[in-house]
Amino acid sequence: MSFKSKTEQSSRSFVSKKWTFLLCLSCFCAGILFTNRMVAVPESKAIMRTTAVEAEKLKLISEGCNLKAKGEKHVSKDIIGEVFKTHHAIQTLDKTISNLEMELAAARAAQESLHGGSPLSEDVSRVGSSRKRKYLMVIGINTAFSSRKRRDSVRATWMPQGEKRKKLEDEKGIIVRFVIGHSATSGGILDRAIEAEDKKHGDFLRLDHVEGYLELSAKTKIYFATSVALWDADFYVKVDDDVHVNIATLGETLVRHRKNPRVYIGCMKSGPVLSQKGVRYHEPEHWKFGETGNKYFRHATGQLYAISKDLASYISINQHVLHKYANEDVSLGSWFIGLDVEHVDDRRLCCGTPPDCEWKAQAGNICVASFDWTCSGICRSADRIKEVHRRCGEGENALWSATF
Repeated sequence: MSFKSKTEQSSRSFVSKKWTFLLCLSCFCAGILFTNRMVAVPESKAIMRTTAVEAEKLKLISEGCNLKAKGEKHVSKDIIGEVFKTHHAIQTLDKTISNLEMELAAARAAQESLHGGSPLSEDVSRVGSSRKRKYLMVIGINTAFSSRKRRDSVRATWMPQGEKRKKLEDEKGIIVRFVIGHSATSGGILDRAIEAEDKKHGDFLRLDHVEGYLELSAKTKIYFATSVALWDADFYVKVDDDVHVNIATLGETLVRHRKNPRVYIGCMKSGPVLSQKGVRYHEPEHWKFGETGNKYFRHATGQLYAISKDLASYISINQHVLHKYANEDVSLGSWFIGLDVEHVDDRRLCCGTPPDCEWKAQAGNICVASFDWTCSGICRSADRIKEVHRRCGEGENALWSATF
C-alpha cells in the first residue's frame, strides 16, 4: 500500500516536471517571437524615417546643383555676350583704322603729285570733293603714248563720251579713264600731245610715273594707289586698251561679290616661268620659283581684272615695299599671297573674239571682255574692235537700264 502510494506520487511528479518544461519552453519561444516583433516594427519605422530624411537631403542637394548649373549657364552666356561685343568693337576699330589709313594714303598721293612736278589731271584737282561720293567701280584703261588710234576706237565703241560719261558717273557710279604717266622728258612733245587729247575728251588719269613697257608693275601699283585716293569705290578694274568690254555685264558680275571685302576677280592662270633670255615674258627672277620648268602661282591674266577696295587700299598703303616682277599680272598676284583673299576665276572675263563671244551672247551668256589670246588683246584692235562691238556688245540700253 505504501509502495503503491509512492509510485503514484513519483509518476505525478514526473508529469508535472514534463509539463513544466514544456510550458517554460513555450513561454520562451513566445517571448522571443514577441520580442522580435516588437523590435522589428520600430526598426522598420526608423529605416523609413531615415530614408525619407535622406531623400529630402538629396532633393535639396539636387536643387542646389540645378541652381548652381543654371547660374553657371547664365554666367557662361554673359561671358559669350561680352566676348561677342568685344570682337565687334575690335572689328569696328579695325575698319576705322583702315579708313583713316586710306585717307592718309589719299592725302599722301595728292601731295606727292603736287610736289612731283607731273601734270595733274582734272580728277586730282577734285580729290577733296570726289571722295564724298560712293562709286561702284573705277575702270582704268591702261594705255601708252603711241596708242592714240586704240583710244579713239575704244571711245567709238564701249566707252561713253561727253555727257553720257558724266551720266554714267552720276547715275551708275562708274568711273572710266585712260591711265597714263609721263615721258622720260617731262613736258616734252609726248606729254603735250596727251595734254591736248585730255583737254578735248577729259577722260585721262595722269600718274606720277615714267612710262615704259618694263615698268608696268610699277604703273599698276601707282594706278591703284592714285585711284583709291581719288575715288571711294567698291571695285577697281584694270583693262588694256585693246580689249572689248561690256560695262553693264562687268558691273553685274562685280556686285555679286560686294559682301566680300577682299576679292580678286579675273581669268586665273598659271603659266610657265620663262628663264630663257630674249623671249617674250622672260622672268629675270626665275630662280625664285624653283627648278626650271616650274609654273607661276595662280593669278589673273593681265588683260582685265578687278580687285575690291580693301585690296586697292592695301596696295596704296604698302606700295613702297611691294616687290615688282617683270610681268605686271604676276606682280599683282604675288602681292596677295599670304593675305586672306578670295580668288574668283570667271571665264567670261576672257572670251575670244567672234565667233566665240558672239555664240555666247546668242546663248544668253554675254561676255564681260573679249580679246585674242594669240595677241594678248584684240589683234589689230584699232581696226577690228568695232566689229567685235557690233557682234558681241551688250547694247547701249543694257547699260542705262542696269541696276547695281
